[in-house]
Amino acid sequence: MKIKKGDTVEVIAGDDRGTRGTVHRVLPKERRLVVSGVNMVKKHQRRTGDVRTQVGIIEREAPIDISNVALVCPHCNKASRVGYRILEDGSKVRVCKSCDESIE
Repeated sequence: MKIKKGDTVEVIAGDDRGTRGTVHRVLPKERRLVVSGVNMVKKHQRRTGDVRTQVGIIEREAPIDISNVALVCPHCNKASRVGYRILEDGSKVRVCKSCDESIE
């Protein structure tokens, strides 16, 4: 997957289109991401035996499909596609397709 935990992404499709957020969790088998402040759902949480559990209606982030987000390049600050480049030492780095800069 070209997007990793901690990356800044922009939603390009859906109700939250145009919203930027940080990736909290990546689910590679399902090809989904959990992004902060995006795709918020209300979960009705009932009381369990654990005292620390929040009770009531809880708002939390739900996973969003990876095809609905684009990585925001830290150099040009635009949502763009990502490619790969292999360096002389054999390491593989992600590259912004807009400005051709490497993404760390």
